[in-house]
Amino acid sequence: MRLTQARQIERHQRMAQAQQNRDERTAQKLAKAQYLEDRQGEADDLNAELQDRQAELQGILAHTLSVDDRIDFDALRPSTEFEAFTPPLELAPSRAPRAPQVPPPSGLRKLIPGAAKKHAAALVKAASDHELEVARFNQTEATKRERFTTLKVEYDQRRCLFEAEVQRRNAEVDEFQTAYRAKEPDAVVAYNEMVLARSEYPTEGFPQKFRVAYVPDSSELIVEYDLPEVQAIPKESEYRYVKTKDSIESKARKPVEIKQLYQDIVVSITLRTLHELFEADQADALALVTFNGMVDTHDPANGRAVRVAVISVRAPKMEFLGLRLDKVEKVACLRNLGAQVSNRPDELQAVRPIVEFDMVDKRFIEQGDALSGLETRPNLMDLTPAAFEQLVSNLFSKMGLDTKLTRSSRDGGVDAVAFDTRPVLGGKVVIQAKRYRDTVGVSAVRDLYGTMLNEGANKGILVCTSGYGPDAYNFSKDKPIELIDGGGLLYLLREHAGTVARIAV
Repeated sequence: MRLTQARQIERHQRMAQAQQNRDERTAQKLAKAQYLEDRQGEADDLNAELQDRQAELQGILAHTLSVDDRIDFDALRPSTEFEAFTPPLELAPSRAPRAPQVPPPSGLRKLIPGAAKKHAAALVKAASDHELEVARFNQTEATKRERFTTLKVEYDQRRCLFEAEVQRRNAEVDEFQTAYRAKEPDAVVAYNEMVLARSEYPTEGFPQKFRVAYVPDSSELIVEYDLPEVQAIPKESEYRYVKTKDSIESKARKPVEIKQLYQDIVVSITLRTLHELFEADQADALALVTFNGMVDTHDPANGRAVRVAVISVRAPKMEFLGLRLDKVEKVACLRNLGAQVSNRPDELQAVRPIVEFDMVDKRFIEQGDALSGLETRPNLMDLTPAAFEQLVSNLFSKMGLDTKLTRSSRDGGVDAVAFDTRPVLGGKVVIQAKRYRDTVGVSAVRDLYGTMLNEGANKGILVCTSGYGPDAYNFSKDKPIELIDGGGLLYLLREHAGTVARIAV
């Protein structure tokens, strides 16, 4: 009997142990499955972040199309109301103490000897106590009123300062708005800097730094904009969890995909900036916007810091506003606007800026720049017309053209004839030089075009010391004409002739 019980106990123990083992194996399987699921979840989260980043980068232009970029001047005014005066509750007036009631003796109490005397004494004491209580009450209330008055005076002083600040801020906004509506250059620059500063870009890798200048004569805004480096694009195209290695591995993004995405970022920022500036132009101060997209990075060949332009475009407002930016092919759109677009911005393949920001005349220089040594530079406006024509002719000779200066009395408007000796791309070039103080209008460009046709030239170049109006740029856009303004001339003199000059009218 005892043996049978012992065997049953042993059997139950074995069964219990087997069940425990099964439970442990099940728990281990569940834990492993949960671990694998968690690791796959990590890979999925990384891929979701990559997709969000790519969508963010590819949506740079689309993001701004639903945003009203105009500055609301009323929104610049203070909107905070000054807080109401709320004194502490303990300073609220209290109720004055009531005179105590001492009822006279009644009934049998009247018969007690001395009752009347005691009542009279009680009345005197009650009156005395009440007088002391009233005195204490009045002192307390006087202290409270004094504290209340002090707090109210301090409150009124703070409110006056607040209201004075509000008036000052409102006056500044009024002054700014009036100056902007009047197209005063400093106000136009400040307004457009505000427009660009408010533009929301991805935070990572986008410096959102820029310089802005304005030329009132031609209603042209020049923007030098710092673009993100190619490193802003994730190197990884996807992540996957490898069970056999228990590791999350990344797949490298193809170089061609990085190139395409980076160029898309560059042209998207360019179109977006032009759109924002033109849309925000409430004062109709902008007829043209010139955009230079710059990259600050390090040359991989030598490790030195470099700053290169990878895109440059001058866009007329009326033409740009007619674009359907949600439908355009971005690079083709910019090239149609006459843009110089780097084919390999990811490799820092530079383009020549249409306007060199730091080499234009002093109207373009941002406020606060030290113009040290300016007076020691030769002033092109001091040259005679003939000397200026000679300077321009020599410049193009330095640039590789076979240039012949013509006589102004016989040339029919041609100051120089040059020959580009390159096969296929070369040909005859007519050059005109205008040492003007005022903006060059469309008539001068029409004259150049007519001279080109008469001369049978392949190209015409008009060089001036000032700038050009919107009509001049519009007329030359679809023709083999290049317009070089004062800033461009200074740049070419510096780069090709080693001459650092100035234009001071």
